[in-house]
This record gives sequence, structure tokens and C-alpha cells, in this order.
Amino acid sequence: MTFAFASLYTLSLALWTGGMTLFTFVVTPAIFRSFGRDQAGEIVGKLFPGFFLFCLAVSSAALVLFFLLGAEQTSRPYRVSLSLLVLAVVINAYVLFSLHPRTVEVKQQVASFAHAAPDSPARREFRKLHAVSAGLNLFLLLDGTALLVMSPLLKR
Repeated sequence: MTFAFASLYTLSLALWTGGMTLFTFVVTPAIFRSFGRDQAGEIVGKLFPGFFLFCLAVSSAALVLFFLLGAEQTSRPYRVSLSLLVLAVVINAYVLFSLHPRTVEVKQQVASFAHAAPDSPARREFRKLHAVSAGLNLFLLLDGTALLVMSPLLKR
């Protein structure tokens, strides 16, 4: 049974990092290259709730599967992995349930990103929230990658 849990754990990490990589570095840039800024923002905005839910689901699944692995709890890789997993679930929940809804709220105050003044209060707030979201996204991508790299070090 441990082999099955280890395989599912690795699969959840691969879906996590692969999904985030694909969305961040392939899908989103392709949409912004193919459409005007406002329309691209609308399209990506429609995809974000599903993307953030996906990230929360795969990181949560990874955390549950991690416990089912039965890894040696006193090892350093176990403690580091557990910390990274818990942090990922907390950050993903924060992004899905707090940061994203606030970003959508602020974005609705900007009629057009292509035509609104870049220094308007709503644009500045949106940039700030977007920067936090992008930073957390990159952190989560590195978090998942680190977990993938460390997974063979978990002693079962």
C-alpha cells in the first residue's frame, strides 16, 4: 500500500507543479499575446477560480497522501516536506478565499486597463494585489518543485 501512496503523492506533486507551470508560463502568456489587454484579463480572470481551486485541491491531496506514506517522522526531509506542504495549503486557501476575491473587487473599479490612468488608486491597488498573487504563485511553484526533488529522500 505504501507504494500506491508514494505513487499518488508523486502524482499530486507532478500535477501541482506541471499545472502551475503550464498555466503560468504557457496559457496565460498565450492569452495575453492573442487578445487585447482588457479581453485577455477577462479570459484569464474567468480561469483563475478554477486554477486556484485546482492548486488548493492538489496541494491538499499531497498533504493527505504525505501522511499516508508512513515516512520516518524524525527525519529532516519529513519535517521540511511537512512544513512546505502545510504552507502550500495555507497559501492556496488564502489566495482562493481572500486574495483573489479582493483582487476581483478592485479590478471591477477599473473600467479599462488599456485606457485608465496608470496612477489611479484602483490601478495601484490592483498592481499591488497582482504582485502579491504572482509572488505567491512563484513561491508555490518552487515549493512544489522542492517537494518533488525531496520525495525520494523520505524514508518509509
